[in-house]
Amino acid sequence: MSGIVVTDIARAERDVVDALGEFGSATVHEALGRIGYAGPRIRPIQQGAAVSGTAVTVLTAPGDNLMVHVAIEQAAAGDVIVVVPTTDSAFGFIGELMATQMQVRGVRAYVTSGGVRDTRELRDMGFPVWTAHVSAEGTVKDTAGSVNVPVILDGVVVNPGDVVVADDDGVTIVPRERAAAALDAARSRSEREAANRARYEAGEISMDVNGLRPVLDGLGVRYLTQAEYDDGRR
Repeated sequence: MSGIVVTDIARAERDVVDALGEFGSATVHEALGRIGYAGPRIRPIQQGAAVSGTAVTVLTAPGDNLMVHVAIEQAAAGDVIVVVPTTDSAFGFIGELMATQMQVRGVRAYVTSGGVRDTRELRDMGFPVWTAHVSAEGTVKDTAGSVNVPVILDGVVVNPGDVVVADDDGVTIVPRERAAAALDAARSRSEREAANRARYEAGEISMDVNGLRPVLDGLGVRYLTQAEYDDGRR
């Protein structure tokens, strides 16, 4: 269905959303069972920003940002606006002025498989953005789209109210109904990593900590001296 604006979406619980943001996109992706990562094409325009928020989704025509304006109207503090054009669209869908509205309304970030412009200004104002394209080319406002409907962000389904976790490593989407379980899994994974880190700092190596030697044996990997290797090549 197109031309739809859903106004009363359910959002993941704020305390869970905020807590997921502490672990970052990679840990949350792994904790979810290696799903939810939007892929390497969706990249930050800045370094050092780490956010989490609830998704306000936008399905828009290529080169047309009309529905992004509608999304700003619908956004609440703590949201992340996620914009997906119906086909790949390297246009600057937002810039400084659009971001100013979002920032004033408490929107935490903007994520898109389309494009953005005014990237220096966006960095200067501290508004985090993850995008597939940076482009000076502007958009029109001619075509109906939808706000707060399911969208597919580079292969990952994003429903309104889902959790968006984004940092230097990219963007991970956590389904709203799995947010609490994902948080528990992320905490457990972080605790395991902390324990492993302590062992590495004490001088152990991952070959032993992760029990990789039997794996190598099972795969038939052999350790040879240089002389044995050279003999085998003759």
